[in-house]
Amino acid sequence: MSVINIQEKFKLFQDLWSPKKVGQLNGQQILLAKLKGEFVFHKHDNEDELFMVIKGTLDIEFRDKTITLNEGEFYIVPKGVEHKPIAKEEVHIVLFEPLSIKHTGDIIADITVDEYESI
Repeated sequence: MSVINIQEKFKLFQDLWSPKKVGQLNGQQILLAKLKGEFVFHKHDNEDELFMVIKGTLDIEFRDKTITLNEGEFYIVPKGVEHKPIAKEEVHIVLFEPLSIKHTGDIIADITVDEYESI
């Protein structure tokens, strides 16, 4: 294991909505992603999902409300809850998720990633 510099890792990719794996521990993976625009409504039946904003502002839309995350804030979406991330400008996030999680839950979309690239 070596020291991971998150800012340096963000410089290694430009693609949006395609998380990159930078580490794992205790059955969890640590992912970095750049977001802009809207994702799809989806849910993860068996896994919670943590979104931590490193740069920008992220809205997470739910069926009954929308929450806003600013730099340095995080939110845990409970398992089974439908949600849709929205980034009006480019946002950099860290995700903490179980290794078993599917990118877009049971929804298959053009942006669905089957396996996360490690960087």
